[in-house]
Amino acid sequence: MSPSERLNAQVMHLLSGVSEHGDQHLAEVERDLVQMDVLLDEAIKKLCASFMAIHHAVDLQQEALDGLLGDGMQSPESVARIEALRGEIRQHVGAAVTGLQFQDMTSQLIGRMVQHLAGLRDVFGALDTSESVLPESNNEVLLATLSHISDRVGACCTERAGGVRSTVNQRHMDSGDIELF
Repeated sequence: MSPSERLNAQVMHLLSGVSEHGDQHLAEVERDLVQMDVLLDEAIKKLCASFMAIHHAVDLQQEALDGLLGDGMQSPESVARIEALRGEIRQHVGAAVTGLQFQDMTSQLIGRMVQHLAGLRDVFGALDTSESVLPESNNEVLLATLSHISDRVGACCTERAGGVRSTVNQRHMDSGDIELF
């Protein structure tokens, strides 16, 4: 095997390795998305439970208020019970809003992962030379071909670098700010 053929084989092996490594990363991202989906499902279940608890507490509060109105007088026990129920309702509402905020942030993370996957596909596309072997000529042509591939990969990476934020934050609720990462 000539030096040019060995270089050609090594380059193709390198590109194949990069592609294989990229596929492994894509599989990891896919697993992360599945885990993210599980987390989102848990958040929604907790949110539903919080809203059901709010509903139950409001029913109890209404019963206490009906009792007060029926008695025609406000006993200290009834007033204390109503205040306790108000506190419980505030707690459940806060938990529900927090659940909504985390669902929003989880959705942002999933969107970010999709952008990363698209960027990775672009990089792999830039590696594709549309040829099964590199040109059989002098090293300058080979280096020019490799430089062109490298420039395409670099352009893909630069294009994506500024477009993805490193933090996610709550953006749809008016109850305070939460920022992760």
